[in-house]
Amino acid sequence: ERIRLGYNAMARLAGPNIEKFIAISEILLKAGLSAPRVFYADRSLGFAIIEDLGDSLYSKAITSSIDERLAYQSAIDCLIHLDAAKADLIEYDAHLLLTYDRLALESETLLVIDWYWPRANAEVPSEEARRDYMAAWSSALDRLSPPSTLTLRDYHAENLLWLNNRQGIQRTGIIDFQDALIGYPAYDLVSLLEDARRDVAPELAAEMIDHYITSAERKHSDFDRDIFTTEYAILGAQRNAKILGIFSRLVQRDGKKRYAELLPRVEAHLKNNLRHPTLHAVQTFFQKNFDCFQ
Repeated sequence: ERIRLGYNAMARLAGPNIEKFIAISEILLKAGLSAPRVFYADRSLGFAIIEDLGDSLYSKAITSSIDERLAYQSAIDCLIHLDAAKADLIEYDAHLLLTYDRLALESETLLVIDWYWPRANAEVPSEEARRDYMAAWSSALDRLSPPSTLTLRDYHAENLLWLNNRQGIQRTGIIDFQDALIGYPAYDLVSLLEDARRDVAPELAAEMIDHYITSAERKHSDFDRDIFTTEYAILGAQRNAKILGIFSRLVQRDGKKRYAELLPRVEAHLKNNLRHPTLHAVQTFFQKNFDCFQ
């Protein structure tokens, strides 16, 4: 049924959804994190009055008033806390909080074939290329553990606020979470550290990944560092492939030329992800079919 309905259904994109925003806000607040409180909502009109958390976005505050390492560590501590608290969160309605499943991941990776390929190669890909592409992804996606935690999906410097008047993990305010799904612990860490819109120094990214892993090992006796780093690479490649497709679509279909300037950063992220042995088949496909990956 999701295949019949098209990309948005396959990729679990619900669009504007006040019910979902309210539900996820409640989850985050119950977990002890900072998210906008909903003071009033008229669901029939799709209208809500929500808390104003200010305008101190990470993307601005990091360059002017706060230490970058402190800010990123706080954001990562929020993810660790949220994953550890998942068993105590309110029960979610399956119609509101869906699962980031295999079909969703595959549908997003296909955006490379649909939009990035024509832009990069000035031709429409063949059906054989499409089949080869999905076959290359298959073994990598097979390595992922089942979805298990709340995944916010767009957890990056444009959707995080620095709340200087709060303490601990509540210093990081979280917004734009209405597309959240039940997904993978590594996904939001990828979103944060492999930001399409701003550079995160490789040394800082490595330090923050280690901070996440060390903290997770303390909280979960069964946490496996090797499994996590493998899933980080797979999800990083999947997310960056998706973004290449989305940005190419914005440039070509919607005329938003500014997104072309962001493509080299995303390509660099993807090249780095593809160095992981689990992604060898995907790397080979990109190297064979796209000049900038050779």
